[in-house]
Amino acid sequence: QASNYWQLGERLHVDLLPSQSALDLIAGARSAKITLPQLLTAHLPQRFAEAWCAAVIPDQMHIPLAQWTKQECSQIAVRLHEWSLRPSGTLGYKKAEVTLGGVDTRVLSSKTMMASKVPGLFFIGEVVDVTGWLGGYNFQWAWASAFACANAL
Repeated sequence: QASNYWQLGERLHVDLLPSQSALDLIAGARSAKITLPQLLTAHLPQRFAEAWCAAVIPDQMHIPLAQWTKQECSQIAVRLHEWSLRPSGTLGYKKAEVTLGGVDTRVLSSKTMMASKVPGLFFIGEVVDVTGWLGGYNFQWAWASAFACANAL
């Protein structure tokens, strides 16, 4: 759903471990002598954990956490909770699951879907600027707006 909110050029801020303390997780694993990618694969997809570590800590990703300083552990914990990235773009309209824009709902009657300035002109479904999450919400909007329009005629 991120594409509903993100604009080209903006940074995304992601908490990779939102339901737990990364510092506590790392501290608890230091005695097990595992690496950060090994630890993270229990909480994130393996390929993502490995790629993230390769990008963020390439020189330390194969060093066991037991050999990290407390300061290094603290710094990586902050990065896990405050990962920031700037996407280079999207896959474009051909691959879009969500699009924005359309006829402004403020110029339509919510009861009939008729344009307030052009009697007899109706707009329904995805042509109207109503954006729903994936999972059938756009279908529901299309059917509901068509029902309102049909009942107005």
